[in-house]
Amino acid sequence: MTIQRKINESEAIVDMMEKLGRNAKKAARTLALAPTEVKNKALLLAAKALRARAKDILDANAFDMAAARKKGISAALQDRLLLNPDRIDAMASGLEDIAKLPDPVGEVIAEWDRPNGLEISRVRVPLGVIGIIYESRPNVTADAGSLCLKAGNACILRGGSESYHSSHAIWTCLQEGLVAANLPRDTIQMIPTTDRAAVGELLTMSAYIDVIVPRGGRSLIERVQQESRIPVFSHLDGLVHIYIDKNADAHKAHDIVINSKMRRVSVCGALETLLVNRDIADAQLPGIIEALVGMDCEIRGDSAVQALDARVTPATENDWRTEYLEPILSIRIVDDLEAAINHIETYGSHHTDCIITENDAAAKIFADRVDSAIVLRNASTQFADGGEFGMGAEIGISTGKLHARGPVGVEQLTSFKYIVKGTGQTRP
Repeated sequence: MTIQRKINESEAIVDMMEKLGRNAKKAARTLALAPTEVKNKALLLAAKALRARAKDILDANAFDMAAARKKGISAALQDRLLLNPDRIDAMASGLEDIAKLPDPVGEVIAEWDRPNGLEISRVRVPLGVIGIIYESRPNVTADAGSLCLKAGNACILRGGSESYHSSHAIWTCLQEGLVAANLPRDTIQMIPTTDRAAVGELLTMSAYIDVIVPRGGRSLIERVQQESRIPVFSHLDGLVHIYIDKNADAHKAHDIVINSKMRRVSVCGALETLLVNRDIADAQLPGIIEALVGMDCEIRGDSAVQALDARVTPATENDWRTEYLEPILSIRIVDDLEAAINHIETYGSHHTDCIITENDAAAKIFADRVDSAIVLRNASTQFADGGEFGMGAEIGISTGKLHARGPVGVEQLTSFKYIVKGTGQTRP
């Protein structure tokens, strides 16, 4: 490739991204004032289109899946990429659920009067334009686009190259809903190239974009954090822990661990490290290991875990830091609650962590001291999902602490402004 050709291609990407940004900014101004019923109409019509165009979406996904298999993409990532009739229907139902949610735009969060007669209110408003970068999972196209729409934001979507055709087929349905509801087509846009340079350009477009939401592996998140000139809602690794306390109910512990790990190993709420109190390890852990091995889950453990089952392979220091997203689980036996919390603080990603215990005091200590976006007690970590939280769907789970933390739904995609009403007051 000649230098001149590289320059021409680079200029073309800059021009393309500039156009997307201008169009999104214009659409956002219209959408911010759109009535709730119009936004809901677009969502419901998009859901209808998803069901009507299911065959087109499946055909596009089959193309992506064939390419993924040819490239040798892991089984876990193929599961993230795969669409089937049930998953398409779930996407459509998600849009319908979002339509049922209260509209956050215009909500009065607080209001008060001042002694001088000024009336002050804090009111929710859209963020504006949101850039969303995601990998593998084409359903994020529907989740992200619909949540932004409900919250009054325009968005620019950039799906992974491996899900390019699937994501665009879904996006076509979202566009159909927008047009039928007489909302700007540019409310939801997709970057029409897999060139990584487009992502680099997106991260510099502070004149048009108000926030970036990356959803993917560590390399994507780190790149976005390093290069973005725009505020970022980070969705970091789901290095999820469960601690089985000495006061845990054995039946609950067994079922919760199996579900947390094996329901879907490729989601960010999947269990990756199991910590077990030494006092109950001999009684409870063998049955859990037996069940997991029977489901073709590889177990890696410390020396104490290895002593319980010859099929356990040694865990390395790196295992405690790994989000597998595969049927692999690391297990460590710890002395007490303090040791479990210290392990989570040392190795965790502040995403989702769980304690299984019948002891209220232990549960409170765990909830107070584990600094994660989601902390559970006696429930599967696979509930770490905006839909399960009643949010309809989520763009991702933010592991940061500014503005949004945990599942990012419609409310988290808004900001606020102050409305001040006076009767002629002047400041002395």
